[in-house]
Amino acid sequence: METKIRLLPLREADTIAFKEEMQEAFQHGFEAYNKDDEETNQWQVLPDKDFYQSLEAESAEAYEAIDTDGLRVGSAIIAIDAAKHHGELSFLYVKVGVQSKGIGQAIWKTIEALHPETEVWETCTPYFDRRNIHFYINRLGFHAIEFFNEHHPDPNMPEQFDQEDGLFKFEKRIIHD
Repeated sequence: METKIRLLPLREADTIAFKEEMQEAFQHGFEAYNKDDEETNQWQVLPDKDFYQSLEAESAEAYEAIDTDGLRVGSAIIAIDAAKHHGELSFLYVKVGVQSKGIGQAIWKTIEALHPETEVWETCTPYFDRRNIHFYINRLGFHAIEFFNEHHPDPNMPEQFDQEDGLFKFEKRIIHD
């Protein structure tokens, strides 16, 4: 059974709730990985500045995923370079409590349908987030193309992440018939 969602452009009035739900989802994933570490609640996985930087980037598009009951169940922020047929998935989250129901895949399929001209998509995720790695590779068809770490930092994000632990860069190439 396919999960039904609609993607609606983020309204300015919903930005704070959108950000807080995204932060909660990311924190939930981080805490699941670090369940024995008492310091996990003291570190914000998605700092406000990173969220707003993605939201305010040139060509950024933010979408709320709305289910059939009219509730926000997730969201995504992307950036499209139409001239290069290139897209970046900055963030995608599924709300805590409704994960593992196909919502993330439905969000992604809808994004791809909204941008059929995009030939290459990129995104990054921390090395420790096995759920995300599984999701991007096994569910969405991305490929790991680079591993950023303290010995090989991402030149585009030198201050954005603590790269001592590592960050995977993924790419998905769309082949049009």
